[in-house]
Amino acid sequence: MESHERAAAVGDGVLDFSRLGLNTLSVDSITDRRKRDTKQLYLNYNRLGSLPSSVTLFFNLEFLDISNNGLSFICEDITRLTKLKTLIAKNNRLDEFSLPKEFGSLQLEVLNFSGNRFEEIPLQCTKLLRLQSLSLGGNRLKSIPAEIENLTSLEMLYLGGNLISAIPPEVANLPYLTYLVLCDNRIQSVPPQLTRLHSLRSLSLHNNLLTYLPREILSLVHLQELSLRGNPLVVRFVKEMTYDPPSLLELAGRTVKSRNLLYSPFDLPANLVRYLDLASKCPNPKCAGVYFDSCVRQIKFVDFCGKYRLPLMHYLCSPECTSPCSSNPQSDAESEEENSVPADRLQRVLLG
Repeated sequence: MESHERAAAVGDGVLDFSRLGLNTLSVDSITDRRKRDTKQLYLNYNRLGSLPSSVTLFFNLEFLDISNNGLSFICEDITRLTKLKTLIAKNNRLDEFSLPKEFGSLQLEVLNFSGNRFEEIPLQCTKLLRLQSLSLGGNRLKSIPAEIENLTSLEMLYLGGNLISAIPPEVANLPYLTYLVLCDNRIQSVPPQLTRLHSLRSLSLHNNLLTYLPREILSLVHLQELSLRGNPLVVRFVKEMTYDPPSLLELAGRTVKSRNLLYSPFDLPANLVRYLDLASKCPNPKCAGVYFDSCVRQIKFVDFCGKYRLPLMHYLCSPECTSPCSSNPQSDAESEEENSVPADRLQRVLLG
């Protein structure tokens, strides 16, 4: 009785039974009016092994927090909470077999299952068509199901701290997705389809296994924060610079182009004229050189806001154009194409 009275004293519409060491929930001392008026119920930090069926007596409930219990099962009765909008069930023992079959019939807008034992995202969750925020961080997820594209109202997807190795292209079919958190996983690449996420403002990819970024990422015009620290892409491109020595044909072609020697189809065979016309200008403004087939692959840090830089791969005519051991995070090479990118494309690119 004392604990119930203490919970009821929180305020109108709110009952707080947190941190009471409860193994079950007895509502005998709660009036019918209180049950009817309760919209927020806190049961976090107790010893509940499953969701008490008595919770459904609060039939106008909109917010339910059952975090930090020992929950391994959520009963079918939860589907009777037709007005429930937010379910917080962090740090329990839930897995993909813990949810009732009709869980997807709920009208949830916010669902947080972080810190549980999910190895897969339950398909019931992909049927929550009103869902705006889904958190499954700190689980054991190995993949993201293609059915994630069904959550067309989703604005925030938090899947950090799992075992995910790939981002399915179906994620790009979430038109309102604003925050995508995939840090601390095993992701090796970013699909270019993500450029269809026109509402995306924050993309967290730190502590993964990324070795490159698609140039299409520059098309994310509303992106304000991109977190990349703890990935091997920078180290790989800067330290594992590759260079094939130019052939005699290329050396001759470079000499002709760099010294502006005149030539015409009357002076050279047609195949050599075509070859000379394929020369690429070195993007380093301090170098007047050109290249054909032999070039240096190097990381390019594109400046978006004067402080943070986005690493993209580019090509130089020779190793002398830049030093792979330089401590300066910016290469000397500045291509006109990349400098033309508006500064407001990215507000923060976190590398360190």
